[in-house]
This record gives sequence, structure tokens and C-alpha cells, in this order.
Amino acid sequence: MLIQNAKPSRLVLVRMNPGDDLLRSLRAAVEKEEIGSGLILSGVGSLTRYRMHVVETTKLPPGDVFFEGEGPWDILQITGIIINGRVHAHITISNTEKAMGGHLEEGCRALTFCIAVIAETPEADYTDWDRLGAL
Repeated sequence: MLIQNAKPSRLVLVRMNPGDDLLRSLRAAVEKEEIGSGLILSGVGSLTRYRMHVVETTKLPPGDVFFEGEGPWDILQITGIIINGRVHAHITISNTEKAMGGHLEEGCRALTFCIAVIAETPEADYTDWDRLGAL
């Protein structure tokens, strides 16, 4: 287990417009705002298209299963971490029939809008926190 205290220095709000790719937009915002370390606290909006992946097995390394689709989807949540300027985000979405989620991948397109809140934590070092060998 790794434990670290982090104090946010600022909140960066990112609004994506219809047709914007969520992951590409988050990456562009992190680069433009020069965020090296941070936490994606929340995100809301809607999608016309989704693409994500989940782990494939319980064996290490687990591998990934990618899936995608189209249609109207509400974003219930976007969360994640910014590690040395790299975005590692997860998304949960729903429609009238089901809810699902996974790792955010390029290909998620905003329908009406999407808003994400990033807390910059410049004193934190999350290097390798999302890597298997970090522990």
C-alpha cells in the first residue's frame, strides 16, 4: 500500500462542447494548464458515443477488454488521476436500460456538454501509482 497526503493548489474546470472527445480534451487541458499531478474529482454531461476498457481476468497482468457503442448516454461520473501530466481516467455512464463504466478511452464524444473538475496537487508524486509494479 502507498499513502500520500496531497493539498490541492487550485481547481481547474474543463467544459467540453458537443462533439468533443473527452479524453483528448482532458489531455489538452492538462497540457495547457501545465498540470503535472492532480486528481479528477468529478465529471458530468452526456455522450453520443462511448469507448472504454475494463480488466479481462483476475490473473496478473489482467489484460484489457475494449468495448464501444453509440446512442444517448448520461455521464454519471468521471474520476481519475493525473500522473506526471498523464491522464488516467474512469467513466460511468447510463441510459434508460443500463449503467456501465470503465477506463476512459479516446472515442467518447460529448452530446450536449461535459464538465470535469481537476484538483491540481503539485506537491504530490503519483509516479507509477497506476502501474502493477508500484507496490
